[in-house]
Amino acid sequence: MSKSDVVVIGNGVAGLVSALVSANQGQKVTLLSYGAGTFPLNSGLIDLLGYDDAGNAVENPIEAIAKVADSHPYKKIGVETIKEAVKFFKNVVASEGHPYVGDVDQQQWVITGVGTLKPTCLLPESMRGNKCFKAKEIVLVGVKELKDYYVDMVAENLPKELGEDKKYTVVSIDTGLQGGRDLTTRDVAYWADTDAGYSSLVSQLKAFAGAGKVLVVPQILGTKGGTVYQKISKELGCDIVETTGMPPSVNGVRLRDALLSALKKKGIHVIENSKAEHVEFRGNKAVAVKAGGEVRLQTYEAKKFILATGGFYNGGITMRDIGAPKEMVFGLQVEADCVEETWANKQLFSDKKHGFALAGVKTDASLRGVNASGKTIENVYVAGRNLSGYDFCFEHSGNGVALGSAYKAAKA
Repeated sequence: MSKSDVVVIGNGVAGLVSALVSANQGQKVTLLSYGAGTFPLNSGLIDLLGYDDAGNAVENPIEAIAKVADSHPYKKIGVETIKEAVKFFKNVVASEGHPYVGDVDQQQWVITGVGTLKPTCLLPESMRGNKCFKAKEIVLVGVKELKDYYVDMVAENLPKELGEDKKYTVVSIDTGLQGGRDLTTRDVAYWADTDAGYSSLVSQLKAFAGAGKVLVVPQILGTKGGTVYQKISKELGCDIVETTGMPPSVNGVRLRDALLSALKKKGIHVIENSKAEHVEFRGNKAVAVKAGGEVRLQTYEAKKFILATGGFYNGGITMRDIGAPKEMVFGLQVEADCVEETWANKQLFSDKKHGFALAGVKTDASLRGVNASGKTIENVYVAGRNLSGYDFCFEHSGNGVALGSAYKAAKA
């Protein structure tokens, strides 16, 4: 049997951040991790709020957050808590060699893998697409044998976003990597981590670098935080910008590694391959979670529990039949408009939020979960995509809600 002050269930942004904040307060923390997590699918960007309910682009995220609907998680989290969470996050990732730029009152822009612009709030310097706005020439860099990145598509779409008054040049580099298959951005990023790969990358790009230029590359500038970016931008003498891209997300993995390194330094006990399956209650409190893999269950006692299992997107909430959503660990009440006709829009990418995306666990103002009987569980807090009332994809708010709710739950 393991005893802790806090048990965190989940290994995404919300889970790792809530564990860090808890440990930072001197608490003994155990984190139950099951599966590989979503970081390879995650951009690693912190979108606070990109679009309002009408689909209009937000210029000042923190001002827009203050105006969200009462049902939105941000109302419970609060503006000041979000500001504190952002400051905490930036300090953590900077100390791990993966610094983020941006702040709560200004939107940043990233270039996507298809050549469009996407709003975000906090991001690594290597992905700061704002650098392109004043550039005279944009050099679009492709990589031979790289799958799921089509530089010609970027070249077709990006002038529509940045303007036709710039010069756009398309070039291609060769990694020399062989293996009988197409390359992923992660393969190329590992190549750029090596001395030989880095030297080859610099020598191939130098001919296209220069004053007034920005080099736009897929997400290939190494796997170790901002190390490769910092070196190559100085050596080339001009700005270089990474795009987002298809999974596996190199920047998502960079962020995961930075947070896990910080967890290790804090002495947080991470239990891998540990699926939470049963809970012991005493009155209105949870006293222990039983979790394990294929062999046997272990018991983890704690004074407090933070649920960050990812909602519908990661199996934290399931629904075999319309009208019967279920939170899988504590049996918490799920708020959902389970009318089949409004469960999803006819178009996946539409001008309004999806019903299924708004579904999530019901909580009180402190983010404590409410059970099926309508009673608040005194020591179980909910963070991240388990929360109801927001469509992270429509709003571009996913990691922002994860960060803010994790901070609030840990501080409670």
